[in-house]
Amino acid sequence: MRSIFVERMKMRLLFEMDRKDYGGCTRSFQRDSARSIIIRNGKIAMIHSLKYDYFKFPGGGIEPGESGVDALIRETAEEAGLTVIPDSVREYGYVHRIQKSMTEEDDVFIQDNYYYLCEAEEGVRPQKLDDYESDEGFTLEYVTPETAIFINRTKDHGPKDPAMLEREARVLELLRSDGLIE
Repeated sequence: MRSIFVERMKMRLLFEMDRKDYGGCTRSFQRDSARSIIIRNGKIAMIHSLKYDYFKFPGGGIEPGESGVDALIRETAEEAGLTVIPDSVREYGYVHRIQKSMTEEDDVFIQDNYYYLCEAEEGVRPQKLDDYESDEGFTLEYVTPETAIFINRTKDHGPKDPAMLEREARVLELLRSDGLIE
């Protein structure tokens, strides 16, 4: 099992998001994530929060001792009900994010978000959502990049962190500029 540090060292940096809003913070907290990029017929598999009306790539936090690929496979199954084909997984890049914690006054939140291109088996299995994911009405949808970008940048998403929504929009734009989607 590769360490996350090793994955980061060989994966390309897509961009950084640094709010520089953490002056005076005395602690830091790092929670990295892995996200799947599944493209079918020009559309991308995304999780739609019905409650707050935003789109995100399937994926989530990397557990201690877990590789990014293992987290990607687990999280995509849990959130989207999709079974990733392990041999199809290819590194795309990562986004490095730093900002003041939204929950702890003295903490800086640091996150490396690892994105992987992959394919999934046909069919959808039942989701295994956390309570907050169920509350938000997480639903798998295949959408055009334009739809997800437009909704993430123009709708009111309540308490959701705008940096997370912008991160997903920028990754979609990069996929377009790299010629991976139209």
